[in-house]
Amino acid sequence: SSIGLAYLFSYNLLQFCGHTWTFANMSARFLSFGGTFYFVGVMMCGCQLLSILELFHIADGLEESRLLPRFVMQRNFLLFLIISQEEFQSQTVVCVLFYLWNMLDLIYPYKLLRLISTPTFNMLWVRHTFFIPVYILSVIAESGVTVRILLEERRQTLESWNQKMKIS
Repeated sequence: SSIGLAYLFSYNLLQFCGHTWTFANMSARFLSFGGTFYFVGVMMCGCQLLSILELFHIADGLEESRLLPRFVMQRNFLLFLIISQEEFQSQTVVCVLFYLWNMLDLIYPYKLLRLISTPTFNMLWVRHTFFIPVYILSVIAESGVTVRILLEERRQTLESWNQKMKIS
């Protein structure tokens, strides 16, 4: 329907603008100051929360895609782990992860164009050639962030346990 098409176009345009702003702001901040999370964290969280709507798009039939792979690829759990660990937010691996996530999400123009016309072979080739290595790097960075968060949690738990043992 035309309402569904207009909605999907608006959604993809909003996501593209949000991720472009985040990517540009991260680049400028990183080159100037070194840290980025405090400047782009809110926008990054907003874009990621909006990405939950993609699950509903698939479930409602607005988008043709498989629901389970898209559900698994949701980054919100890891993002909220990062948010909950304030001392962890300024680490380089978080900045790298956000860069990779934004690079992956800069494909929204492809989705916009796909809504209004058939993608050309060159557009498909660039999208997939770009997506595969960035996705692999993103998975590696996500794994690194997860391991670092878990190790930090373990260290804090052990310190807390040692403090309790000293008091007793």
